[in-house]
Amino acid sequence: MSGPSISQVATNTYLVDSGLVNWVVVAEGDSLLLVDAGFPGHRRAVEESIRMIGYQPGQLVAVLLTHAHADHIGGVPQLVRRYPIPVLTHPAEVAHARGGLIESVSPLAVLRNAWRPGFPRFGLACALRGGLSHVRVPATLAFPSGEALDLPGRPVPVPLPGHTSGHCGYLLPDAGAVITGDALVTGHATSQEWGPQLLAPMFNTDHERAVRTLDKLAGLDADLLLPGHGTAYCGSLPDAVALARARAETHLIR
Repeated sequence: MSGPSISQVATNTYLVDSGLVNWVVVAEGDSLLLVDAGFPGHRRAVEESIRMIGYQPGQLVAVLLTHAHADHIGGVPQLVRRYPIPVLTHPAEVAHARGGLIESVSPLAVLRNAWRPGFPRFGLACALRGGLSHVRVPATLAFPSGEALDLPGRPVPVPLPGHTSGHCGYLLPDAGAVITGDALVTGHATSQEWGPQLLAPMFNTDHERAVRTLDKLAGLDADLLLPGHGTAYCGSLPDAVALARARAETHLIR
């Protein structure tokens, strides 16, 4: 497996692409914030990405989760065993992260779509990186209520339910960026399209809600989209949302 690819997308803000899923690192002085942490097989890649930007994993002050699917929290359990850092997420996502709730696409559903382009490769890649395991992070806490979180980059939570019940994005005001997790992506191993889009309906807990929640993104003061899958998108968020809606209306993978 190749190492992570890192893009500095704004001052002190880095989008890390593992080749299958992304995470974000935000720096402030000597402190770091990690948003999401890839598959279980990405723990070393997460640490490597931090060193590649000139920091050490021990400088992490928190891990912030967009949601609790295995490809976004997989690296967290080993990371927090090595470094005493809090793991925070939206209150509605805590039970999912702790393992008391499961809101993930089933392996059977993926298998049923194995004939579609991209699905065999996606399924194999997930399996090789531990994506079939039920990842739990029992120490996950709900982030405190309020406008901005007291963390590097001063992220402002933007609830984006639909992909999961407590899925949450994060606005980074100084960077003019929004971390969208899986609420709005720009590519995926199972998609034949590039650019702003939703994941296939089968991946969403409530697909209709996932479409409706796009309205929250369209009104944000940001022109940089940092997705959980795909490359960074720079441009009009309303235009990105409109394109994703149009594509969602014609999506055939249920």
